[in-house]
Amino acid sequence: MNTLGINIGKVLLSEPFMLDPNFKRSAVILCEHNREGSIGFIMNKPLNIRIDELVEGFPDFDSEVFFGGPVQTDTIHYIHNVGDLLEDSIMISDGVYWGGDFDKLKFLITSNMILAKDIRFFVGYSGWGEGQLSDELTYGSWVVADMDANYLFKSRPNELWSQVMNNKGNAYSVIAQMPDSVIWN
Repeated sequence: MNTLGINIGKVLLSEPFMLDPNFKRSAVILCEHNREGSIGFIMNKPLNIRIDELVEGFPDFDSEVFFGGPVQTDTIHYIHNVGDLLEDSIMISDGVYWGGDFDKLKFLITSNMILAKDIRFFVGYSGWGEGQLSDELTYGSWVVADMDANYLFKSRPNELWSQVMNNKGNAYSVIAQMPDSVIWN
């Protein structure tokens, strides 16, 4: 389903003055989009906790966990670049895969076949019900951008929103330079 130019593998950038603290200056990768709704993960909100500190019995693994969104914050999700190694992964875009066999994931981590640079973990997700995301796009709450695997695996989270906005070019480059908050003197 393609509504207003969106489909899986796109990045949703919150408009610069969004007040919702869950999504302020967020860059969300869209992983599911159909008639029933949409699912994505905020790529730039680290929680300052490691996955092995959060999940009991997880192998020793120095990988930071991110806030994926305000829905079902009692769940863990992961996006990675090793879809060829991890069965049941869903390809989201070039070099970007969602999910896969969790037991196999732990085995691959223990075997050093998946490194921290290859994967991002998320607590919760961002979700939209039927027609909700389309409505938010119509109202201008989101800017749609193309995904690049480097956004997840090589970019600094605190610079990601500005980086993706700037990469869109034209007027978006100006928006990318706007300060996080504007104070009038």
